[in-house]
Amino acid sequence: VGNEDDYLEQIMNAGSVFIGNYTPESAGDYASGTNHTLPTNGYAKQYSGVNLDSFMKSMTFQKITTEGILEIGKTIEIMAEAEGLQAHKNAVTLRLKQLKG
Repeated sequence: VGNEDDYLEQIMNAGSVFIGNYTPESAGDYASGTNHTLPTNGYAKQYSGVNLDSFMKSMTFQKITTEGILEIGKTIEIMAEAEGLQAHKNAVTLRLKQLKG
């Protein structure tokens, strides 16, 4: 490819991208710092290759305001009911009932 940089933004799914004539896949396997444990059979659409983040713990935090639960509450109720998770629905229904009086 004449100018590989022109194509980088078009790449949507890849476990690892090796750019230029002097970047063989074997460099990624053994020496360039990336990992050769990569998703195959189209799994790069959903998964990344094994990397440092694969061994790190992460946590998410949420804090919904009064306005927020009023805005998304009905959606949560509908989704919870569709999944058959009545207690999840009730957790929101009770809060909405309390707020709406």
